[in-house]
Parts: sequence; structure tokens; C-alpha cells
Amino acid sequence: MKADATFISFPSITSDRLHLREIRPTDAEAFFSLKSDLEVTSSYGREPHRTIEDTNAWVQRLQDSYSRRAGIMWCVTLKDEDVAIGSCVFWNFDEDFHCGELGYELNRAHWRKGIMAEALPAVIAYGFNDLGLHRIEANPLGHNASSANLLLKLGFTLEGRLRQRCVFRGQYFDQLYFGLLEDEWRKAAGSKKAASSERCAV
Repeated sequence: MKADATFISFPSITSDRLHLREIRPTDAEAFFSLKSDLEVTSSYGREPHRTIEDTNAWVQRLQDSYSRRAGIMWCVTLKDEDVAIGSCVFWNFDEDFHCGELGYELNRAHWRKGIMAEALPAVIAYGFNDLGLHRIEANPLGHNASSANLLLKLGFTLEGRLRQRCVFRGQYFDQLYFGLLEDEWRKAAGSKKAASSERCAV
């Protein structure tokens, strides 16, 4: 199974500006800045962390999840500064790793800088090429327009809306269901390569 290698040695990913690596206990302070921000956590319907101990426990759960082959979360850092500014995760795998759910979050200080638009294509490529996924899903809340728009730009299809599926602080929210299939992703990647080659030839 392709996924075996992923859970033997944690895979790092790099892009033009970013380095995605394994989360460490020493990242807890930087993640507390993110996880304690209600504007960030309310976007996916979770209460903010109240203490650094909450974040330490969260980091431990992530490490346990990786050990159990239940999820893999990358810490997103800038290449020239090894400080956690966000995360990307695959989790909710089916039994044979044909399907997985994509999740992501970013410190508010780095919003609107194209960070996730750069990180997620690299993570998605890893999911299809290295994990061997056939389908990647993402399920943002209905009020998270920026996340929905990003997924559409990345080639995902909006497959449905579950009305008032989630509750947060006494308010019900719709949940959106997006999906991206491997052949769709490869076809789009091939089209981008062809367009790039044409521009270079002009």
C-alpha cells in the first residue's frame, strides 16, 4: 500500500515560500496564538484554546493520530523562519486509503497572503501521488466563503450542502461537501503544464 511509507517516516513538503514539516511539542506556543483566536476557530466551529495546556494536549493527540495511521498533519512555516503559522491535514481516511478528508487553518496574521493557495496544491499532490488517494474531500462550514472559494479554485466540485448540519455557540450552520478526484486533478495539472509550455514557446 502506498500509504505505508507515509507512516514510517514523516514526509516534509516544500514550495516556493513554504516548508511543511511534522508538528513538534515546541510548536505549541506558536499554535496557541492560532488556536486561541476565536476568529480563526469559529470559521470551522470550534471553541478557542484557553490555555497553553490545551494546545499541548492537541499536539499530543496529533502525534498519537499519526502513530495510529489515522491522520497526518503538516506544520506550515515560512522557509526563512521556522515558526508555525498554520497547518494542513489529511484525516478521516477510509480503510484502504482510497479517500481522505483535507483540513487546514492559518494564523490570522498571515491571511490574504496566498499562503494556503500555495500550501494546499503541494499537499493535494502528495495525497494523490504518495498516499495513493483516489478522492479528496473537504467540508467547510457554509459561512466560510473564503475556504469555499479557495477549494473551487483548486479544482474541487461542490457536491452538496447539508443544511444546519453543525452547531456552534447555539447557532446552526450549513456544512458544504467538496470533492476532488484523482483523474480530475491529473487532467487539470496536465492542462496547466501544456499552457505553461505554450507560453514559454511564444
